[in-house]
Order: sequence, then structure tokens, then C-alpha cells
Amino acid sequence: MGYCSFAVNNYFPIFDWSKKRGDISLTDPRRTCRNRTTKSTMLKLYRKYLCTFFLSLALGYSHAQAPTQPSLLWKIEGKNLPAPSYLYGTIHLICPTDFVMSDTLKGCLKQTRQLVLEIDMDDPGMMMAMARSMMMQDNKQLKDLVSQPDYERLTVYFKDSVGLNIVPFERAKPFVLMSILLNRVLTCQPQSYELSLMNLARQQQAEVLGLETVEEQMAVFDSIPYTDQARMVVALMDSLPQARKEFGKMVELYRQQNLQGLYALTLKSEFELENQQEILLNKRNRKWIPLLEEEMAEKPTFVAVGAAHLAGEQGVIALLRKQGYTLTPILAR
Repeated sequence: MGYCSFAVNNYFPIFDWSKKRGDISLTDPRRTCRNRTTKSTMLKLYRKYLCTFFLSLALGYSHAQAPTQPSLLWKIEGKNLPAPSYLYGTIHLICPTDFVMSDTLKGCLKQTRQLVLEIDMDDPGMMMAMARSMMMQDNKQLKDLVSQPDYERLTVYFKDSVGLNIVPFERAKPFVLMSILLNRVLTCQPQSYELSLMNLARQQQAEVLGLETVEEQMAVFDSIPYTDQARMVVALMDSLPQARKEFGKMVELYRQQNLQGLYALTLKSEFELENQQEILLNKRNRKWIPLLEEEMAEKPTFVAVGAAHLAGEQGVIALLRKQGYTLTPILAR
């Protein structure tokens, strides 16, 4: 699994920085939190709840259920649905110059009465829930997970290149540090499809729902050994040029709506998490299907999840087809 994995799976916070070096602020889309405690300091860092995670490899494109057409937007019909629903694969990290919200996409959203995201980003308690869930269990510390030389290199890099004292993050899950480094991959202030869709849903007075709670999503990190997470942080620090190159390829494939290409890109692994596919994608996809069925049966629904969740035999498209739904690609222009 390559760097692209971090941008097209599930949410994870991407830390943002002010123009003043070392001055870190977090702005919730709805409000600002300021506090002197360590957790609140870390909470400030979530200026945009864009989140990233992993795009895992799922083979089996020759099977009938897995999608082969180049499309991120899919119409869901059949199985006695009262009206069509829609499924869209998002990317959680993208520069404004590459961000496209097509009229087709907006039109499909207008035909629905609720928006379903991976988590309910409209929940006023979301940020505090994230703050409670971001700490490692059993009082683990970063210095316990990496070698002394690597810890010293991380400390120096975050201070000199990021402008951040790493000490307040000693007990945070290493993926928190990963999200900070991801900010170094971009040369822009990233834009969010989820936030944009949520704002459009508000304008049409559509309800915003989540398939998972913040606690459930953050708990996924606890299922991945902290030592593996820490190793990924070191690997990304040492390979930022490669990450930037891979990110550019991933964005181009996303703009082409090329789900198969995105999957193929994951073959170039830098972060050694191929074995986590079941935890990061498949298990969650299967859990989502009955929830989606319930919501779609009640009212027309627009579903927006990371693009990595769409493809493969265990992807959302294939799983819905296996349940008897008809999914048709819509090329959004």
C-alpha cells in the first residue's frame, strides 16, 4: 500500500498551520476551542476534520460484482427502494486547484433527503470525542515505540521542519503525528469534499448522519500495533519526496475517476500495512451495508465515503449488488 492510501479511505485529522511558524491553531468548522490543557492544545490542531487513513489493495476485478467502470458516483436502485439513492467516493486530501464539485454531483445530492458520511461531521460533540480518543492505551509513549536515534531524528525534524514541539504528543497515537507529516506533503491548504457536501446538505435542510462514531473510527487505530504506526511515521519522514510524487499520481487517478488505477497504485508499498486490509476496509464495509440498507429504505440517501471503500469484491459497490441492488455508474462532468 502506497502513500495514496492515506487520502482515499476513512477520515483522519489533517493538522493545519498558521503563517507564523510554530503557531498552531485548530478551528472546528462550527467553533473555536482554546484551552491550556494538553488535550485541548491537541484539539486545537484539528483545524479541518478532513481525515485520512489507508487505501488497501483488493484484488478480483474480473468478478461480476466488483466495479470496473471509471466512475466515483453511482446510482443505487432496486430492492423496493422508494426512490434512488447515490454513492460517492471521496478523497480527503486535495488542493483547491484539483477540487471539483460537478453540477451532476450537486444534482444527485438535491434528489436526496439525507447525507450519510463515515462519521457525523455535523455532531457538535465530534471534536471533544476525538480528543478523548486520540491517546494511546496503557500509558504508552512515543519514545517506547521507536529507537533512540529515530526518536531524536523525529524530535529534530518536527522542531526544525514542522515548527512543532513533539513533547505534547508523546502519548498520542502515532497516527496523529502521521497526519501532521501529511500536511508537509501538500503545497496548499487542502479542501474537503465532506465539508462541502455537508454545507450543501444544510442548504437543502437535509439531515447529516454517520456510519460510525468517532470512538469507533479511532478505535481502529488501537487494532494496529502502535509500533507499526510509529514505524510508518519514521518511514514517511524519510520519504516525503516519494510521498509527494505518489500523491500527485493518486490525485490524477482520482480526477480520472479511475478506481482500478487507485487500487493498482497501492501495490507500491512504502508503509507495510497490506495485512490490515480486513481491519481498515473489509470489516467496516460489511458493517456499513445493513446500516445503509436501513437508511435508504426510509428515504433517498446520498452516501459519501472514501473512494477506497467502493472497489473490490469486499467493497461497498459489490456488497450492495450482492444484496440485490442495482448500481449504475454516473460520470460526473
